[in-house]
Amino acid sequence: MAMLEIKDLEVYYGMIHALKGLSFEVNEGEIIALIGANGAGKTTILHTVTGLLSPRSGSVMFEGKDVTKVPAHQIVSMGMAHVPEGRRVFASLSVLDNLKMGAYTRTDKAEIEESLQRVYKRFPRLEERSNQAAGTLSGGEQQMLAMGRALMSKPKIILMDEPSMGLSPIYVNEIFDIIREVSASGTTVLLVEQNAKKALSIADRAYVLETGNIVLSGDAKELINDDSVKKAYLGE
Repeated sequence: MAMLEIKDLEVYYGMIHALKGLSFEVNEGEIIALIGANGAGKTTILHTVTGLLSPRSGSVMFEGKDVTKVPAHQIVSMGMAHVPEGRRVFASLSVLDNLKMGAYTRTDKAEIEESLQRVYKRFPRLEERSNQAAGTLSGGEQQMLAMGRALMSKPKIILMDEPSMGLSPIYVNEIFDIIREVSASGTTVLLVEQNAKKALSIADRAYVLETGNIVLSGDAKELINDDSVKKAYLGE
């Protein structure tokens, strides 16, 4: 059984048909990449999976449970975390308070502290800046904070939306190294990423989207060498 199973999703924004009977699955322990041009429906998928959007039809199954109509905050407590596009940190709050916000569904203080120390170990810069307002961090540091905040919920699966957007090449490499580490530590990853080459280089499998449809899927290492993918998404 797949950890996450998306079946026949139909999603509309008003009259716009954003997802057209879309189906795919994510198995436990995988890094799955969703790639495609702007407007292909990648962010819509993440918003629907995490309860921020309601599909007109179709279903989202998480660990065998139907979560299609479950509110977003309940989905978090079930073990799903979302790192949104544009980072969305609480700019006026400190780094530490942002991280604590990520653990709002948890009650065991000792376990929360343990998660905090784990996040600090993975992101030493966040510990150095723990009392600093999140809005004063660089773009790369804010991305690390958004990822750290998501990890504070102790997720079984983490959904990341464009984690490399707007970052310098050094930060991009660092963020992708961290995604690899998160996966290696046992968290499943569903990754939406404009940088298709980077995404395919770390993913196990990938789905290619065009205007709300999956047009190609398979092993990421094979897709990175696929001529149509190279031409459309890798600039080759």
